[in-house]
Amino acid sequence: MDRCFDICQDRAMTTVELAGPRSLDPCCGLATTPVTAEDATRMAAMFKALGDPVRLRMASIIAGKPEVCVCEITPAFDLSSGTISHHLRILREAGLVDSERRGTFVYYWIRPGALDAMSTLLAVT
Repeated sequence: MDRCFDICQDRAMTTVELAGPRSLDPCCGLATTPVTAEDATRMAAMFKALGDPVRLRMASIIAGKPEVCVCEITPAFDLSSGTISHHLRILREAGLVDSERRGTFVYYWIRPGALDAMSTLLAVT
């Protein structure tokens, strides 16, 4: 009997199903991956950072190339440079991106393993 709420459950549960024994065959990554308190704290910050549409778009722009100059990110948004910097700082603090200043520009890239860890947690088995 599948127990995942959104992914596997396509019918209403009855009280008999609730009272019955739990299945040992989990249907999604959340059910199979034990998450430590430390990993949960780290990954919650990543998911929270990506919960904003602007930051999600920024992360997808950055993930599309090995590295991206802030001068390539800014034109994609109708936002002030201060707001762009704020969103990039949130992505950095969450551990999703890293950056390096080169002259007057800052270059960003996705941190190795950040998206892999998130996708592994959510992977459907």
